[in-house]
Amino acid sequence: HDEDDNLVGYDVEVARAIAGKLGVEVNYVEGEWDGLLAGLDAGRYDVMVNGVNVDDERQEKYDFSAPYAANRVAVIVSGDNDSIQSMEDLEGKNTANTITSTYAKLAQQYGAEVTAVDDLNQTFELLLTGRIDATLNDEVAYYDYMKNHPDANIKIAVLSEEAEEVAIPMRKGEETRTLRDAIDKALKELGEEGVLSELSEKYFGVDISVTAE
Repeated sequence: HDEDDNLVGYDVEVARAIAGKLGVEVNYVEGEWDGLLAGLDAGRYDVMVNGVNVDDERQEKYDFSAPYAANRVAVIVSGDNDSIQSMEDLEGKNTANTITSTYAKLAQQYGAEVTAVDDLNQTFELLLTGRIDATLNDEVAYYDYMKNHPDANIKIAVLSEEAEEVAIPMRKGEETRTLRDAIDKALKELGEEGVLSELSEKYFGVDISVTAE
């Protein structure tokens, strides 16, 4: 999810379900978050199913599928840290994120000092050892981590009111239009059949799925 290869199971299964609807074989490529968008640009991949949040900057560069999930931004801190109660409290604090993620930009907007990391596990390691004050991420990154590390001494300090839409970016233009239409149709069916809800509950214990209208 935006920057998070820990949630790969959910996105892999969503991709597999879409492929099943389209009757195509999927060739999966794993990579660090920053390299995946670059691979999409270069034509090495057709789609990126990795919890990509839709923002204005990315919409200028890519054409997105209909959203298949939505989740809120969480400020995650160690269990005994009560110094952060709002986004404004991030000013002067140390956070960590992959540098091109939506969350790195958001943290910087609120005056945090962002440490660049390769992946989410590294972020949580910095948080648990007290080397950063907080990390901004999507809420499911937290649920997923806690599911796998139930004793981890971390908590959500702030949860945004608005949810971010998660969708599948493709290269812009006519060449991807038929693929985009087919993926949208598949996502609509998967939503209506309850498959997206089931997968979300399976991986996160909450339903973050969205069914296209």
